[in-house]
Amino acid sequence: MLDEMTAQMTRAPGFVAALDQSGGSTPEALRLYGIPDSAYSSETEMFNLIHEMRLRIITSPAFFGNKIIAAILFEKTMDSAVEGESIPSYLWRGRHVVPLLKVDSGREHEHDGVQMMKPMPGLDTLLKRAVGKGIFGTKMRSVVRLPSRSGIAAVVAQQFDLAKHIASYGLTPIIEPEVLITSPDKEGAEAILRDEIIKGLESLPANVKVMLKLTIPTVPDLYKPFVESPNVMRVLALSGGYSRGEACAELRKNKGVIASFSRALVEDLRVHMTDAQMNDHLARSADEIFQASVNKQ
Repeated sequence: MLDEMTAQMTRAPGFVAALDQSGGSTPEALRLYGIPDSAYSSETEMFNLIHEMRLRIITSPAFFGNKIIAAILFEKTMDSAVEGESIPSYLWRGRHVVPLLKVDSGREHEHDGVQMMKPMPGLDTLLKRAVGKGIFGTKMRSVVRLPSRSGIAAVVAQQFDLAKHIASYGLTPIIEPEVLITSPDKEGAEAILRDEIIKGLESLPANVKVMLKLTIPTVPDLYKPFVESPNVMRVLALSGGYSRGEACAELRKNKGVIASFSRALVEDLRVHMTDAQMNDHLARSADEIFQASVNKQ
C-alpha cells in the first residue's frame, strides 16, 4: 500500500485537495459555504458544521483519485468515520485518494516579517496515531509577509527540522512556508525563500523525501529547481486567496507544479445545494483544477 501511495504522489496526474481548515480559518470557510456565524454558538458546533461539509465533499462521486490524488485532513476528520470505515481508509480503499494530515498547532504572532509555527508538544503522539490510521504524509504551515532574510531563514529551518523528525516515523512531510499574496514585496520574499529552501534540501539525508507547498510565485518557474530535486516528491501550489480562475491561470505558468487548493476548490459550494447540484459544481471545479495541474507536467 505504501509503495502504491508513493507512486501516486510522485507521478500520478492530478491535484491535492486541502480539507484541513482549522479553528482560525473555519468561520470564513463556513461563511463562504453559506453558514453564518450566528448558526453556531460554540467551537464544537462550528467544527461539527465544517465536518458535515467535508463529508459531503469526500463522499461526492466527483471526489476520486483519477483527478484528486490526495487530500489533506484536519485531525478531527482523520479520527472520524464514514459508512462504517475510518475516513483515511475510506479515502484510499474506496476513492484511491491518498490521506494526508495537518499537524501544526497554528502560528505565533508575526516577528521579523514572518509567523513561525507554535510549539507542538503532542506531535509524537499525533504522528503515532497517524501511522496507525494509514496516513501517508503530513502538512505544516508557516507564514512569510516580508522579504526578511533572517525571518525566512528561521521559518525554513523550523520546517526542515520538523520534517526530518516526521520522516523518522515513515511519513512524508509537506513543508508549507506560505508567502502572503498581499506581501508588499512578494517577489523579493519568494527569491529569499527559494534560496533558503535549497539550503534546507541540501541538509536532508539522501533517503528522505519531502513535498513543498508554496504560494504560486510571481516569477514563473521560480521553483523549477525543486521540481527537479531528488529530495522532493512533489511541488504543490496553494491558492492563497486567489479565486479558482486566477489560481489556475497562474498555476499554468509553472511547469511540474500541481495544485493543492482549499478555498479555490470549494468556492462554488453552498450548504443549501442538493447533492446533485453540489456534485455537479464540485466536478466542474475539480476538472478545472486538474486541467491546470496537468497542463505542463
